[in-house]
Parts: sequence; C-alpha cells; structure tokens
Amino acid sequence: MTQKSEGAVPGISDPVIPRTAGYAKAWLPEIFVRAARLLTARRIVLHASILAIVIWSAYGIDLATPGLRDRAGNLKGADFLHFYIAGRLLRSGEAKSLYDPVAHAAYQKAVLPESAGTYFVPMYGPQVYAMFEPLASLPYTWAAIIWALINFSVCFACCYALWRKCLQLRPYGYLAMLLAAAYPGFFSLIAFGQSSALALALFTVAFFALQAGKPFVAGLAIGSLIYKPQLGLAAAVILLAAAEWKIVAGAVTAAVAQLGLAWAHFGSEVMRQYAEVFLRIGRAEPFLEPKLYQMHSLRSFWMLLIPWRTLETALYLISAAIMLTIGITCWRRVADLPIRYAALLVSTVLVAPHLWIYDLVILAPALLLLGNWALGHPNAIATPGLRLLLYACYALPLLGPLAIFTRLQLSVVAFAGLLWAIWIASNKASEIGLQPAVEATEKVPRRRKKALRR
Repeated sequence: MTQKSEGAVPGISDPVIPRTAGYAKAWLPEIFVRAARLLTARRIVLHASILAIVIWSAYGIDLATPGLRDRAGNLKGADFLHFYIAGRLLRSGEAKSLYDPVAHAAYQKAVLPESAGTYFVPMYGPQVYAMFEPLASLPYTWAAIIWALINFSVCFACCYALWRKCLQLRPYGYLAMLLAAAYPGFFSLIAFGQSSALALALFTVAFFALQAGKPFVAGLAIGSLIYKPQLGLAAAVILLAAAEWKIVAGAVTAAVAQLGLAWAHFGSEVMRQYAEVFLRIGRAEPFLEPKLYQMHSLRSFWMLLIPWRTLETALYLISAAIMLTIGITCWRRVADLPIRYAALLVSTVLVAPHLWIYDLVILAPALLLLGNWALGHPNAIATPGLRLLLYACYALPLLGPLAIFTRLQLSVVAFAGLLWAIWIASNKASEIGLQPAVEATEKVPRRRKKALRR
C-alpha cells in the first residue's frame, strides 16, 4: 500500500513513493529513497525557520555598527558600492573614466574615504551603470537600503508569481515564501548588494511568455541577459540546438538593441573601453574570483579541485558539453514546459563560467517548478531523486566555505545530479505522456489546504 503524509511538502515530502516502486530503484539506491521520505513538511518548516532566523539575525548583528564597516571589517552593501560609484561618475559627466580602474578608485576614495582599501574592477556595460544614476544622487547608506529593498521586492514578486502558477503548491504559500526568505542565494544577493535579481526577473518573464505561447517575447527577456552574458550562454546553446528560431530572434533583437542604445547614448569611446575590458576579462580573474568557494559552477568546481590550469579547463569544457547535451535533450524530448525550463536554468548555473552564490537566485523558478511537478507525479521515476536533490540544491550552497579545506564544492555535484534527475523525468514523461503540473484550469483538492495546520 502507498502510505500518505498529510503534511507533505510539494516536490520534497509529498505522498511517499511505495517501496516497491521499480522505477525509483532503477536509478536511485534504496537508502536515498528512505532519506527522501524523512523530509516531511514539519521538518522542512523547522529547517527553513531555523535557517532564516540564524542567517538574518547574524546579518543584522553584523551590520549593527556605526560607519560603513561591519563587525568583520567589510563594507556594508559590499558590491553595491561599485555600482554606486559608477552611477556617481556618470552623474558627474565622467563617463570616460568609467573603465579606468585608477580613476574609479580615486573617485571612490574621494566620495567615501571610509571605503579606502576596497576597490572594484568595472566589468559591466555602461547601460547597467546608468540604472544606478538615480540612486547615486542619494547618500550611500540610503541608496544601499533602497537597493536592498528593490532586490527584495523583485525576488519575492517573481517567487510569488511562479508560486501562483504552480497549482500543486497553492496550499503551501507560507512555506514557499519562508523557503524564499531563507534561500542562501537570496540572502547572498541582499548581503552583496548585487544585480542578479534582474536576471531572475528576466528568466521569470521568459517562462511566462513561453507559457503564453509568445516565444519572441521570451527571447526578448533572455536576450536582455546580455548585461550578464555568462547567464545567457547555456540558453543560447540549448535554444540554437533545439532550433527555437523565434526565441533566438527575440534574444538577438534584445541584445543588439540594449548594446545599440548604450552605444547611441554613451558614444563610441566608452563602448570601445567596455569592449577592451570585456575581451581582457581573463587578466582580471584574480580580482573577479578571489574566493572560489563562493562560486558554484562547473568551472569553479574544477578550479578548486584541479591545480593544473590546462587540465582544469579541459575538464570544464568536457563536463559543460555533457551538461549542455542533457539540457538540449530535455528541451527537445518533452513538451512539459516546467521540466524543459528547469533543465535550462540548471544548465545555466552549471555552465556559466563566472557564477557567484548570489547568482543562484535564478534557480528559484527551477526549484518551484520541479517541486510542483514532483507533487503532481508522485509515482514518476524521477520523483524520489527530485525530493532529495531539491533539498540538497537548496541547502548545500551554505557549505561553500568547506571547499577551502576539502577542495570539493558539493553544491555543484548536487546541481549536476538535479539535471540528471530532470533528464530521467523528461525521459519517462516522453514515454508515458505525463500531464503538466502547471495548468491554468486545474483545481487543487481542498484537503491539502489543511496540511500545514496539522
């Protein structure tokens, strides 16, 4: 008999898979199936609550100091200072100094003397820095607070919109938002003051456009990732290989338009400087990647593990090609958009040559969509593995600092395992025609609404 758990978490601790499920045993050892059964709703709520309380309390205590430095001596707002100073340069008419590291550092020291000793390498396009001109008119502290609130609002708006579309997750809105608040990628985004919330918004818009049957609009959203080109690499390969020409056309249009408007506004000199910086990005690697344990892609995985540059590069290219092949296969094999899109997002994270922990916010749609799919297909071959891997992919980025000693970034292993589980799900879905879990007209049984109350 199939045992059911009334307090099941969608995609993680939904109704228990029977021990006799042959498909589960075909690719997942029984010990992992049993471990997945331990992830009940009450345990997930407890884990997420503890995590949220710990990380946000520690962050608040760390910031509770006078001045621009926290208790650890780091700048409050972290990377936001870089965007703030770039915005100040643009407001003062010094656009030609935007990509001069010396001038950038001197201006930063003049504006915020307390920031002396902490400098940044300008690597974003001028159109990105232009977004920060309005904030640069404010005092730094207020600008940093407003930017944090913008990131918070964008991330939760995306998660809320996706949760509303995931019908199997509808009864668990509180838990979904709690998990979003405790997500290490989201916490790091706020702590670092970075710009990855925009990438999450673009991926979210692309998903909704595809669901609405508007591939060109989806392409416009994906092409807008040119502001962080490493996050568009996997999508470009997968969509080209899948001959998704309308999406590709939209992506090319958006990328060309974004760079073209920047060229028209800032002029050839600034764009030439940006191109030179972009082409010489390899020389800035020590400054861009000083803490490899905070990075979570295949490239950083091999850089940590292998001390020889040539071998590390070769292993990265080989493993990236394998992950892209799996992503392409998933996209072409099954019509279930959540499965296809989750494969694209996980491939994006794995293949990106430069991906920090705050960039992991783009995985939020994949975690929600896969959790929703697994709850809708409790007896599917991939569901036991998805349960466990969703939990691992969510939590393991917290253990990144362990890689300093072990030289093994466990989160990347989990991401690769998740992509493999998606491939298993797409394979089975294509064979038996599983119905999508995201359906506009489907109704959620009322009995699930009382799950968390119990």
